[in-house]
Amino acid sequence: MNIKTTVFRRLGSPQYRRSLCAWMALLALGAGHQARADNVTLPDLLIGVTQGFLEFTVEDYLATTQTPGRYEIQVNPLDPRLRMPMCDKELTGSLESPAQPIGRVTVRVRCDGSSPWTVFVPAQVRLFREVVTVTRPLKRTGIIGFEDVAMRERDISQISQGYLTSVDQAIGQKLTRPMVSDQVITLVHLEQAEVVRKGDQVVISASSGGLNVKMPGEALANGGMSEQIRVKNLNSKRVIKARVTAPGQVEVAL
Repeated sequence: MNIKTTVFRRLGSPQYRRSLCAWMALLALGAGHQARADNVTLPDLLIGVTQGFLEFTVEDYLATTQTPGRYEIQVNPLDPRLRMPMCDKELTGSLESPAQPIGRVTVRVRCDGSSPWTVFVPAQVRLFREVVTVTRPLKRTGIIGFEDVAMRERDISQISQGYLTSVDQAIGQKLTRPMVSDQVITLVHLEQAEVVRKGDQVVISASSGGLNVKMPGEALANGGMSEQIRVKNLNSKRVIKARVTAPGQVEVAL
């Protein structure tokens, strides 16, 4: 029996959850007559219990973590020759691995009846989100511009290095490796681009209330956007710490 089930994500409202629980109960009752023929539990009931459990678990995970997106669940086929003793209690499901119900998962389906047994059912949960991708091939050490990136829906269940959910997180960053068109940008691809280099002449701005003072300075270290670097005030000859706000621009607090 080659059973493959795919479900798209819906909103995790209480009404939907009640409907899901009712659906699982009907599934167990309706499938039980056919799937428990000759006092055994057949693979289609185990797959149905796994499907219902994963729907509820993924909905709860997305609601708890406030993660937007849609998901698909695919329960792997089981050996059609599998026969387990009929359970005189309701079958229960629990997540065996991993800790989060995303990616390749294993569900433990258990019978706690008078003749207890356990079956491990593998499945795949794909989570689709809008993430940052590149629009054209980019070279290593290149600085990402607005025209280089776009938001596209991708399956992030297999992305382990971290991904970006806003193009603002990528623009102005420097690439640590070359990228091909349509590739998802992850954290390992990026490092902070230096907009100020050691020895550069910079403008030091100091603001307090309505007062704004500007003075010439010299950068004593390389720095990226929002980084703090050591700067020499060329008027007073004092060395201070200032935050990089733009190429050639740093800021200190009064």
